Amino acid sequence: MHAKAKGSPSYRFYALHDKIYRKDILTYAYHRCRLNGGVAGVDGVTFEMIKTHGEEQWLDELAEELRKGTYHPQPVRRVNIPKDGQPGKFRPLGIPCIRDRVAQMAAVVVLEPIFEADLEPEQYAYRPERSAHDAVEHVKQLIRSGFTEVVDADLSGYFDSIPHAELMKSVSRRISDGRVLRLIKMWLETAVEETDERGRKERTTRNKDEGKGSPQGSPISPLLSNIYMRRFIRGWKTQGYEKRLRAHIVNYADDFVICRRADADEAMARMRTMMTKLKLTVNETKTRLCSLPEGTFDFLGYTFGRSFSYRTRRAYLGASPSRKKIAKLCDAIRELTPRKGTGHDVEYVVGKLNQKLVGWANYFSVGTVTKAYGVVNYHAANRLRRWLCAKHKVRGPGYSRYPDAFLYAKLGLYQLRSKRPNLPNASA
Repeated sequence: MHAKAKGSPSYRFYALHDKIYRKDILTYAYHRCRLNGGVAGVDGVTFEMIKTHGEEQWLDELAEELRKGTYHPQPVRRVNIPKDGQPGKFRPLGIPCIRDRVAQMAAVVVLEPIFEADLEPEQYAYRPERSAHDAVEHVKQLIRSGFTEVVDADLSGYFDSIPHAELMKSVSRRISDGRVLRLIKMWLETAVEETDERGRKERTTRNKDEGKGSPQGSPISPLLSNIYMRRFIRGWKTQGYEKRLRAHIVNYADDFVICRRADADEAMARMRTMMTKLKLTVNETKTRLCSLPEGTFDFLGYTFGRSFSYRTRRAYLGASPSRKKIAKLCDAIRELTPRKGTGHDVEYVVGKLNQKLVGWANYFSVGTVTKAYGVVNYHAANRLRRWLCAKHKVRGPGYSRYPDAFLYAKLGLYQLRSKRPNLPNASA
């Protein structure tokens, strides 16, 4: 299907519904969902309950519903996740039932190869063999090539704002199978269940009533978000802005920057106009112009701007972990090592610290990292040392009792180093 889509850009696929409920595809989708884990949806059904019931029977029942057309999604359970560095602000996350997750994942398995052929090379999120690191490297190449006037853009609630009618037009440009289009529309219009502070549950149909929104957290939402964002990037090119303004977009999910050699005011204005036509809202408080090397901007957790090489003694334009991300990690380390100590043993605390440190370093492993690693190493060692002193009632800072060499060599505390071999890439 990918080869057909790539070779025939105007071809519309008409017989896909039977692929979605095919047993091997549903089984693969089920195991992908189980690997991702996650809690139960509004029906309370867990993977353990499905296993007890019988996975084969459960999959057969779902396949039969999809085949007969009697399948209907259940409401999505919504929870609010605190936003990084924004006290009091939350990001809504939708949790579909496992049954709906598996059905959506099966649809993704079938549809993704088709739309992957159409996505623009500037799009890096949720795509095979692409990562946030690739997007960061792309921005680095642009600013080092002289594209130093940057539109640092931000959209307000992108996933909750995607208009259904326009999105379905983008989907139906490639898909003519009415049963598949009906499934996607049902998932977009699914009711949302929220629980208030008193534990009372309330179901709303905002997405259906307002005709917009794709719940973050559902398996099909990333694909649909990429399909709609493609309209902006494709339009930017077809209307001639990329060539005429020499302005290049780099996109990851709902985050994007526009890099230009000259003044970026016109690029900003054109972007605003296009977003209005796409029925998306630009966050005016966070969207700004940045001129390098005097200024800096953040993208995917990295700060882009002037860096200094201690080896060559020269300044250059590069990327480094942002202060906000360093501070967030330091806060997490602080929570694991309270000053009053805990009942946990040393192996447990060091293991938890290492888990945080390795995960953070897996992602923040490109660009200029030496200074950030030094800050994190110092903080982690110092916090562990203080925790040990509190646990064992040792007075003073504990430098002589628990020197760095002891923490790293004896206790096994992970030490971030700027040259680390073959750590796997991570997504943003």
